[in-house]
Amino acid sequence: MRIDLLAGAVYNPAVMPAPVPTILVFDSGLGGLTVFSEVLKARPDARFVYAADDAGFPYGRLTEEALVARVLAVMERLIGLYDPELVVIACNTASTLVLPHLRARFSTPFVGTVPAIKPAAKTTLSGHVTVVATPGTVARDYTRDLIETYAAGCRVSLVGSRKLAGFAEAELAGMPVSDEELLAELKPCFVEDETGRTDVVALACTHYPLLLPRLQALAPWPVAWIDPAPAIARRVLQLIGAPVPGHEAGDEEAIAVFTSGAGVTPALKRALVEKGLPLLAVEDMPLMQG
Repeated sequence: MRIDLLAGAVYNPAVMPAPVPTILVFDSGLGGLTVFSEVLKARPDARFVYAADDAGFPYGRLTEEALVARVLAVMERLIGLYDPELVVIACNTASTLVLPHLRARFSTPFVGTVPAIKPAAKTTLSGHVTVVATPGTVARDYTRDLIETYAAGCRVSLVGSRKLAGFAEAELAGMPVSDEELLAELKPCFVEDETGRTDVVALACTHYPLLLPRLQALAPWPVAWIDPAPAIARRVLQLIGAPVPGHEAGDEEAIAVFTSGAGVTPALKRALVEKGLPLLAVEDMPLMQG
């Protein structure tokens, strides 16, 4: 394992005081940072590990069998290394497929991320809702079951974007795409006909809120944007409780762990520090193509 110390941080794995929980936030890449930020606000005293399986990114290119095997293998390594009290799967693609396998394999509690269709249906006034996600999430029966259960009375447009997650990664790495490229991915989310127009867009990939200021600026008309991260943070508190008295925010250093680290730029390192992740490690786990 290679560890880089960012912003003057000091890392001593032997000094791991017990009273506060270790929370592992996991994603295929950087999208889970939107969830990490909310969970950090909820439990600022906790010890955090943010794990990005960048060697496997994007998960949408993997078959379902390969994705299950990959996430189980990476999680085996991470749980063995960091022994978290709770794991947040901050990835819709993985959550809609792999959560049952994770819960069967490990005793550690898992909190998943699912498309925010229920709150979107409650929010809409026009009845026109868009769910934008990765193609894998759009194709899952799980997503369609959520629509049937919670949004049967709405006109739901499912938009599978192949590029938005990569655009978000590029944004954090200091290499943003043009407005024209971003708008081309955004346009299908906005539907207008004689019965009304889209007034709610559910961001069903944790990467997408990283682009939210630009999405808001480029949108053809104002809509409510639904980000599931605050609800995930509330669920974490339900499971592990409120902050431990006597532990101040920032007492425990947080670490970002990558399975490749090939795309870590100076701009990304600065962004990680700004988001509360002053330490960086690489657990080299290449994606084995079967």
